[in-house]
Amino acid sequence: MEELCPRFEKAMQLISKRWVGLILFDLLKGTKRFSEMEAELPISGRLLSDRLKMLEKEGIVERNIYSEFPVRIEYSLSEKGKALEPVIQAIEHWANGWVTIEEETNKQVNQS
Repeated sequence: MEELCPRFEKAMQLISKRWVGLILFDLLKGTKRFSEMEAELPISGRLLSDRLKMLEKEGIVERNIYSEFPVRIEYSLSEKGKALEPVIQAIEHWANGWVTIEEETNKQVNQS
């Protein structure tokens, strides 16, 4: 049996981390301020901040600071992050065809 490529394994660990997929999906729509993302996503501000820092460290998200009053900080996908668009779209397409709300509800009940 062929061994998994370490790069593939790292990529899967990155994008499968909780909330990362939704953050990437949200940023594919365009540049966002932290407060916009916090309002749009069902995630705490602290966890959103942690995930954005991780994605920035990996070079997937760019953080732009504007010297205004008050200071404006915006997040966008880097070229590396934008390259994930077909992956995210393929997952969305698969989910629309194969994942049902009942499966998610049953999964959540079974994990409780």
